Amino acid sequence: MKLYTDPGAPNPRRLDCFLRYKNIELETQEVNLRDGENFADWFQEINPARTVPTLVLDDGTALVDTISICVYLEKQFPDKPLFGNSVQEFAEILGWCHRLYVYGLDAVAEIFRNQGAFFKDRALPLKTVIKQNPDLLARGKLRLNDFWIELETHLAGREFIVGNQISQADIDAWLTCTFAKWVNETVPEENKATAEWRARVKSLVMPS
Repeated sequence: MKLYTDPGAPNPRRLDCFLRYKNIELETQEVNLRDGENFADWFQEINPARTVPTLVLDDGTALVDTISICVYLEKQFPDKPLFGNSVQEFAEILGWCHRLYVYGLDAVAEIFRNQGAFFKDRALPLKTVIKQNPDLLARGKLRLNDFWIELETHLAGREFIVGNQISQADIDAWLTCTFAKWVNETVPEENKATAEWRARVKSLVMPS
């Protein structure tokens, strides 16, 4: 297996936390997004979508979605599970990962990609030209505010998002909180359950 990634970007960081927690080491090659290396011909041959992380399996198959990479590696390296200990927990965690991506990470991305010269004509990660829309900045902030409320409500009285141990859902939600800083947004100070949960997750995925 070989992993292509840019360790500074949000989706690669989701995978990096997964790998670090489970003590998995992979052959890795960095693809520098800021320099546009993901648009190079050699990388587009590997992943036409030009996204990272990309995991190329031994048979040449390329997994190009963070969640699919995590699920695949979970099956290959089952120690310290991050997708639960039962079929029900697996389903709940997968559902939460989807919700966190749609309502959390994507809300931040909507703010992030609709401003600044770097994403001009690339407001969405598509091959088609998608122009930036400043009106979506306000919508992204509204979506993110709603996400903070939902996360705080769910975490009240809980140590983790699903079950009694850390899961990929916690990692994805924690990265959403971190990614929000890129657009000068933060979890509201009054969200005490979220603050306690964030410290708990950080101690597990970013040990000192």
